[in-house]
Amino acid sequence: MMTYPASPEPVARAHNPLAFPVLAIVQATLIFTIAIVAVPLPVIAEEFGLTAADLLLVLAAYGLPFSGLLLFGGRLADRFGGRRMFAIGLIVFGASSAVAAAAPNYPILVAMRLAQGIGGAIVAPAAMAVLRALFPEPAAFGRAMATWGGVSVLGAVLGFIVSGVLTTWMSWRFMFAIPVAVSLIGLVSTPGLLPRGISETAELRPRLDLVGAVFATLGISLSSFGLIATGDHGWTSTMVLLPLGTGIILLVAFFLLERKVRDPLLPPGFILEPVRITGLVGMFLAAAGSGVINFVLSLYLQQVLGWSPLMTALAFVPFAVALIATGQLAAPQVERFGAARITGVGLIVAAVGLALLTQLTPDTRYLQGLLPGIVLIAVGISLAFSGSAVLSTTNVPQRRAGLAGGVMNTAMELGPTVGLAILMSVAATQVETVTGYAWAFGTAAVAYTFVALLSFAFSGRVAASAAAGASPE
Repeated sequence: MMTYPASPEPVARAHNPLAFPVLAIVQATLIFTIAIVAVPLPVIAEEFGLTAADLLLVLAAYGLPFSGLLLFGGRLADRFGGRRMFAIGLIVFGASSAVAAAAPNYPILVAMRLAQGIGGAIVAPAAMAVLRALFPEPAAFGRAMATWGGVSVLGAVLGFIVSGVLTTWMSWRFMFAIPVAVSLIGLVSTPGLLPRGISETAELRPRLDLVGAVFATLGISLSSFGLIATGDHGWTSTMVLLPLGTGIILLVAFFLLERKVRDPLLPPGFILEPVRITGLVGMFLAAAGSGVINFVLSLYLQQVLGWSPLMTALAFVPFAVALIATGQLAAPQVERFGAARITGVGLIVAAVGLALLTQLTPDTRYLQGLLPGIVLIAVGISLAFSGSAVLSTTNVPQRRAGLAGGVMNTAMELGPTVGLAILMSVAATQVETVTGYAWAFGTAAVAYTFVALLSFAFSGRVAASAAAGASPE
């Protein structure tokens, strides 16, 4: 049974039952916004006369600042208050989405996607800080996080589905109306639904490690861009090696710097707790699996089977339904059996689904050959996300809730970037494209199984770490 440690946080107080759904919708929309340009890229390219390199920037412009600034966004939430930064981030996110919808040219579209990512990087950890204030009692917060875990992956899948539908029947510009509407809902709801939180009034607030923020942001963003570029360029090309190498050097310098700073952006001991590192690895893998499924199967359905964007988007509806259904059941299972065990079970179930997809051929039928694997992967990923979200935020005091949100979201954002770069490189080793896809699925299945076994093996140690108390200073 999952036990939640005692905490010096204040006792639970009544809150509006609409607060959690509002936060969940906002979080899902942040991830939804990453995926909305994937399907209409050819349409955008035709409208603005873009090259392949231009399209790469359109695709990556949101995710690069989003993943790169999450750690700093978390510290901003801890320093200035979750609710305040939540509102500021939504203003940036919503305003840039509105301008992007009306973008008259390519530079403005890219600039607004960058601004969306900056706003999102402020909102995501701030939402976690607000969520921690909503559920100050550790057991209640753990149950909330078990549900929260599946929200982001659902947003990614819905973004893919909705973009396919809107691209077919309407203009791609209408997709940006959704983040605008959600931003307005969040801003209107903030004063009445969301608590101010301890961090807005506490005397002890973290200082801002601006130098660390620069190193972390540039390191993560450049590394991510280098990995994204592997889709069109070889690993030894300048387009990949220069940003990737520079990013890695900056990240190494960042971790060395953090050991000497009085109030670091990322305290070295924070992510090294057994309970937290287990959750972050699980979150990373679950996000990677979701990204690989969306990307590879969309290519397979459109380029191999000749499906339209609309039919391809609708093919992922069962995936979304399975995510929602499993997410509703995950929270009580996490509390009953423990987050580490549920994470391991989820990874095993997803590994079985991935193994089924290794039988992929150019003639595979959707119902018999794809659907069983898709559903199993969705069920497994949902369980893994729920368990990993609880593990990633266990023992987090209110004054570090923003930091925890930034770290967890960073792991979730890096998962698809790193996973796709590695698995598509595996696929490229095969002469036949479909055979390469099957090898990519098989490699992912092996990785999932390996980490699941480690999760089971260390579940006792993880539980002991969770019971030991708050994270070290």
